[in-house]
Amino acid sequence: MKKLISLSLFMLFILSCSTVPITGRQRINLVSDAEILPASFAQYEGFLKENKISNDAKMTNDVQSVGKNISHAVDKFMRANNMVSEANSYRWEFNLIEDKAVNAWALPGGKVVFYTGIMPIAQNRDGIAAVMGHEVAHAFAKHGQERMTSAYGQQLGGIAVAISTNNKDPKTQALWGTIYGVGSQVGMLAYSRTHETEADKLGLVFMTMAGYNPQEAINLWIRMSQGAGAAPPEFLSTHPSNETRIQNLKAYLPTAVKLAKQYNAQ
Repeated sequence: MKKLISLSLFMLFILSCSTVPITGRQRINLVSDAEILPASFAQYEGFLKENKISNDAKMTNDVQSVGKNISHAVDKFMRANNMVSEANSYRWEFNLIEDKAVNAWALPGGKVVFYTGIMPIAQNRDGIAAVMGHEVAHAFAKHGQERMTSAYGQQLGGIAVAISTNNKDPKTQALWGTIYGVGSQVGMLAYSRTHETEADKLGLVFMTMAGYNPQEAINLWIRMSQGAGAAPPEFLSTHPSNETRIQNLKAYLPTAVKLAKQYNAQ
């Protein structure tokens, strides 16, 4: 019996393996879009109802227009690379929340939040695009689904049940908050350094495809570093160090530009 269970688990993991487009990283995801996306969208709506949406028309327009442009670039890539069904599953939405936290985050299925606290560091539309590309990349690469898979661990049978009772189970609500960083006290801390580095690379490609200056991603993190003071903002605490991140972005920028041109030509 134990051998049968072990074999079943092994087969489940094999069948759940896939490759992240563009970066080629192997991932394991036991949570289907059909299971997670309805809960993700409901969680996003609930967050917006409980938090103040910014009434700054200019900043809101900047966030939403940049988000629209980058999500269009991602959608174009997916449709040109045999990912039509996946492209159709996204419900892109971009909102600016009145909160001093230097933060932004994304939920599965394309739901993105910026906090007003990050806008002075973004400074301009290219800076917003650097943050937006990074967040859109999290959704594109399904980092949230990987986080959910990891969080449930061996409780494979409980995944669908826990997600389906999302609106009823306080423990599941708390789990979502921890995994996806819904809230200014957690925010982008939810993702691992592997995911962060991958999102940086994908974000460079996507912002370049959308017509923004990828050099500004490097400038953004220089500004982030300069604004950190003695202790880094919570936004950075589990991320690659500022210097490592900046060097990685500089090294990958030529590749990102090359790939962006290639994908735009498809």
